[in-house]
Amino acid sequence: MKEISNAELCVLNVLWQSSPISASDVIGELSRTHDWHQKTVKTLLNRLVKKQAIGFEKQGRSYLYSPLIRQSEYQLKESESFIERLFSGRIAPLVAGFAKQNKLSAEDVDELQQLIDTWKKDNKS
Repeated sequence: MKEISNAELCVLNVLWQSSPISASDVIGELSRTHDWHQKTVKTLLNRLVKKQAIGFEKQGRSYLYSPLIRQSEYQLKESESFIERLFSGRIAPLVAGFAKQNKLSAEDVDELQQLIDTWKKDNKS
């Protein structure tokens, strides 16, 4: 998959929440958080179609857009890329950085501990 810009990701987030939807519905959703002209949103939709991240079907005079990639797949790909680029593929320095800056909540720590416990259990030889 080709690189998705931050602006394109905003459009994808709308489509992941609700699809299939028309360009005008996407524009309406994005107008709540962005001051983008409708032409900008349509350009972003067209870029995402060309990148094969979203698809569309014609319904009457309008098009209904839907994501072709799942949010979880995209998040995993981007997370792996980020960790590889910044931390040479190691997760511990990332978590350690958040811990040192007190950016981890008790809930985060509990979730991480559960993930580690599950991983240990599943990978026991």
